Amino acid sequence: MAGSSFGTIFKVTTFGESHGIGLGAIVDGCPAGLPIDEEIIQQYLNLRKPGQTKYSTPRKEQDNIRILSGVFEGKTTGTPILLLAENETQRSQDYSEIASYYRPGHADYTFDEKYGFRDYRGGGRSSGRETLGRVAAGAIAIQFLKSLGIEICAYTKSIGTVSCQKYDYITYLTQDNLETETVLFDRISKQGLQELRSDKLASPLYMPDPKASLLAEEELAASMENKDSLGGIIECVVSGMPAGIGEPVFDKLDANLAKAMLSIGAVKGFELGAGFAVAESKGSENNDAFVPINGTIRKVTNHAGGILGGISDGSDIVFRTAIKPTPSIFSEQSTVNKNGDAVSVEIKGRHDPVIVPRAVVVVEAMTALTIADALLVNMHSKLDGITKFYNN
Repeated sequence: MAGSSFGTIFKVTTFGESHGIGLGAIVDGCPAGLPIDEEIIQQYLNLRKPGQTKYSTPRKEQDNIRILSGVFEGKTTGTPILLLAENETQRSQDYSEIASYYRPGHADYTFDEKYGFRDYRGGGRSSGRETLGRVAAGAIAIQFLKSLGIEICAYTKSIGTVSCQKYDYITYLTQDNLETETVLFDRISKQGLQELRSDKLASPLYMPDPKASLLAEEELAASMENKDSLGGIIECVVSGMPAGIGEPVFDKLDANLAKAMLSIGAVKGFELGAGFAVAESKGSENNDAFVPINGTIRKVTNHAGGILGGISDGSDIVFRTAIKPTPSIFSEQSTVNKNGDAVSVEIKGRHDPVIVPRAVVVVEAMTALTIADALLVNMHSKLDGITKFYNN
C-alpha cells in the first residue's frame, strides 16, 4: 500500500497490523551521533499503551520496544533504525463477526472498496494500534529536538463539554504590561511548559486542570454507563522553536503539521493559534504586534500560533486537534452487511471509551517528526550556511 511513509529527510515508515505478529517503524535520515536512550522511547510508548486506566481498552500489551538496527553503543549510526514491538494478546476471535458487516465510523467499507478485502482483526492498518510505530519513531525525533533546545508538550484541552482553562498560549501580553515582558516570556517558554507537563501527568485524562479533569471523568462515566463514547480536543505547544523554519508555498510548516495531525486516524480537525476564531475577529485584533526585547524581536500576542507565511516566527507553536468519539461503542447501531442488507449490530471486543488521552502522545510524536524533518530540510536554505559548513 502507498502512504505508509512520512517525511522528506527525517523519514519514517510504519508497519504492522493490530492483530499481526508485531508493529514498528523504520527511521531513516536521522543524523549519526545522536545519543539514544531506549528508556525514553519506552516511556513514550507507555503513555499510549492500552490497559492502564479504566478509560482505555482493557487489552494488555507491554509494548516492549526493541531497536534492531541503526544504533551502536548508544548512538545513532546514520543508517536506518528499525524499531519493533511484538503483539502479545491478540484475540482475533473477538472480531470474527465484523467480517460480515461494516462498522459505523470505521474504515471497513472504504478498505473493501479500495483493496477488495480487509483485515477485520481490529481494523488492521487502520487500527489505532498502528500509532505504536509513530510514537517509537517520534521519541527519537523528540530526543533530537531536545538536543537543539526544542521541547514539545501536548495535553487534553477538553473532553466532551468540559474544557481546561488553566493554560493560555495565545495571549502573552497586553500593551499595559509590556514592562514585564521578559519574565512572562521566560515563564511561558520554560517554567510554564514544565508546569504544564507536570500537571498533565497528574490527571488520568492528561488534562492539566484538576477541577476540569474531575468534571470530565464524571461526564465520561455517564457516557460509559450509556454504552457510549466521547471525543475531545488536544492542544500542543512547541517551545524553543527558532524563527525561519518551514517553506512558503506547498510545504508550509503549518500545512505539514496539519497533514501530520490529520494522518492520525481519530483526528477530524486542526487549528493553529487562534484558529477558527479568526473568522470573527478584525485585523486590528488578530494581528500580533512585534516588539523589541533585549535585542530580539518578539510578539505581544500569538494569534498566529507561532507560524507566519508557513515559516516559524520564533514564538511558541500552538495548535489544536479535534478527536472524534470512539466509533466502537457497545450500544446497538444500524449498518449494512457485505451484501448490502440492513442489519443492527452491537460491537464486541476491547475498546477505549475515549481516544483523547492515549492520542496525546501520538500528537507529540507526529509533531516531533514534522519539526525534525523541517529543520533538516532547512539546512540548505541559505548559501552562507552551506559554505560555512563545508569550509570548516
